[in-house]
Amino acid sequence: MKSTFVMVAMIAFVLAAGVLLAADPPAWAYAIAPAAPAGAAPATPTPPDTSVKHLPGSTLEFTRAQISDGFGPADWYPGDHPKMPDIVAHGKRPDVRACSLCHYPNGKGRPENAGVAGLPVSYFIQQMNDMRAGNRKSAEPRKANTNVMITIAKGMTEDEIKAAAEYFGSMKWTPWIKVVEAATVPKTRIAGGMFLRNEGSETEPIADRIIETPESVEGTEVLRDARSGFIAYVPPGSVKRGEALVKSGGGGKTTQCGVCHGADLTGLGPVPGIAGRSPSYMVRQLYDMQQGVRKGVWSDLMKPVVANLTDADMLAIAAYTASR
Repeated sequence: MKSTFVMVAMIAFVLAAGVLLAADPPAWAYAIAPAAPAGAAPATPTPPDTSVKHLPGSTLEFTRAQISDGFGPADWYPGDHPKMPDIVAHGKRPDVRACSLCHYPNGKGRPENAGVAGLPVSYFIQQMNDMRAGNRKSAEPRKANTNVMITIAKGMTEDEIKAAAEYFGSMKWTPWIKVVEAATVPKTRIAGGMFLRNEGSETEPIADRIIETPESVEGTEVLRDARSGFIAYVPPGSVKRGEALVKSGGGGKTTQCGVCHGADLTGLGPVPGIAGRSPSYMVRQLYDMQQGVRKGVWSDLMKPVVANLTDADMLAIAAYTASR
């Protein structure tokens, strides 16, 4: 009897472990930098770069400290967008960083966060309220900037949220991500939640990943150039497979995306557009909703849509929608 009990317990443990492993988030979509090996010497800090930086097409100049100032980051191209509300341009101390720091003044965002330009105002406000209420989190607890965003949402007033929503909603989304199908990709490192190309010409197999990387590493990582876009490398055949899932539902596996997001996937009423946006962000949101950590009014409508999707399905859907 005792041996039977032990065996059953062991089987239950193995099954539980298998479930946990199966539920692990697709690591590439969350881009968490690997921890330093145990006993490794701490990295030698580099002296601060105090040089003045410039960008083509801009008459302005900033130091690196000014570029990444959380309460007044550089705006290289003020003529590219409407006048920013103060909450977008400067945030509010101590916890509300300027929206323009991470999402850029033009709302394009980067793979580690979200593109917010062109989002319906009501949708934007709902997402902020979901964060404030604890209904929107990340399935990957190490995704630190999600927790930062929750703190920011809680620190904003309703009027500030509305001002940000109306500002970003006033700008039309224009894609700036080039989707490239490739079996091999440039070797990259993870920094700040992004894949950054290494120097040199080394490559590696793409495997079952999307590698979304800046067109210009310095332009994005150092200068935060809001005109410098991204390349999303996707596995060969993934765009066509994603098209089948998006347009037909994959034979009943999911719902046609155009039913809610519009035939051209650019949005429909209060439902956001998904065409031409970050595939890394897209997969994170699909996975977070599937795991039940992103909840709320609109997310509940997505539950049956994502319920049967595999990681490979999500990758294919994101590859296709990013290519539109």
